[in-house]
Amino acid sequence: MKKKAVLVTAVLLGATAAFAQGKRVEVFSWWSGDEGPALAALVKLYKQKYPSTEFVNATVAGGAGTNAKAVLKTRMLGGDPPDSFQVHAGQELIGTWVVANRMEDLSSLYKSEGWLSKFPKDLIPLLSSKGGIWSVPVNVHRSNVMWYVPANLKKWGVSAPKSIAELLTACNTLKAKGLAAPISVGDASFPQQHLWESIALGTLGRAGWADLFSGKLKFTDPKAVAIWTNFGKVLDCTNKDAGSLTWQQATDRVVKGQSAFNIMGDWAAGYMATTLKLKPGTDFGWSAAPGTSGTFLFLADSFGLPKGVKNKTEVTNWLKLLGSKEGQDAFNPLKGSIAARTDSDLSKYNAYSQSAARDWRRDAIAGSLVHGAVANETFMSGFNGIVAQFSQSRNAQAAAQAMQALATQAKLGQ
Repeated sequence: MKKKAVLVTAVLLGATAAFAQGKRVEVFSWWSGDEGPALAALVKLYKQKYPSTEFVNATVAGGAGTNAKAVLKTRMLGGDPPDSFQVHAGQELIGTWVVANRMEDLSSLYKSEGWLSKFPKDLIPLLSSKGGIWSVPVNVHRSNVMWYVPANLKKWGVSAPKSIAELLTACNTLKAKGLAAPISVGDASFPQQHLWESIALGTLGRAGWADLFSGKLKFTDPKAVAIWTNFGKVLDCTNKDAGSLTWQQATDRVVKGQSAFNIMGDWAAGYMATTLKLKPGTDFGWSAAPGTSGTFLFLADSFGLPKGVKNKTEVTNWLKLLGSKEGQDAFNPLKGSIAARTDSDLSKYNAYSQSAARDWRRDAIAGSLVHGAVANETFMSGFNGIVAQFSQSRNAQAAAQAMQALATQAKLGQ
């Protein structure tokens, strides 16, 4: 007993000494509320692996990340960066903090951890810039998903459309049968922007989408103007009360049989399965948004390593956990997302997530605009207003010209 007591005392003294010496890691995120348990699972694993490191949970709740990003900007510009912080993978980080020379290159970590063969090959370029890899994605969500109720489609005599032309034909069929708004959507702030990017991908294809945000294809090109033409036709099939609805309420319209289709990210699956208690594959179904089959329009929560942090070893350990199979399979089933790795244990996931994970492993990958993968914050702040204006004016040429001017201002593709 004395030996055991001495051993416990030694461990406690060692941990106390480590804390006193500043062995700590501060992790900044916006995961709270329903997402809190997923973060807690990662924190628990980290503490098990590194018990002598103090973990500081610097979560900023509210605003789907808006509040957190405002606080982060103040800290980064004030020379007080968190040890690591949540950000959408891609240009949301690269176009803001990498170009400002505020982040460390993680290429060596990717090589030492073997991640270059564990993440899809199409993903790495979207995390990279100027020869460096800048963040570690802990999860993946899919943007380009169409949701429906299988029994309702059977009742109405339509099937899930595979192209935008088929979608518009189905809308006309459903309208003729008395369904006033075959496609549901929420307000112009987020849900309509989200709908726009799936229509854009379905109009241009993956290569055209990539060319648009690399600067190879102008927003005023007739191919790009066609996005707005198609978007306007789709909006004509949507509910008139869209401006007053959240994305959840737009999803509710499909569940209640008021609309046939809704295009939304796969957090809608979490909402329907967890909040509404519906069974994936039976009570609700899904397919790739029309025209986008074979392409996975992705977004991911990721973390990087700011320059100048005092606890670099502890932060590196945090990043190693995030990129590990163990960490991703502990986090994602609780978050309602899938692992960014291609070797996750699918038995831990529900029917929808298993389907998404299979697509993630085999489909071509493209980055979401609305969720920070392909454009910087300057572009995104202006894009919001263009979508809102178009929803009122339906002027495709004016929208295309405004997008090109915004791309030039934001130095998109440079």
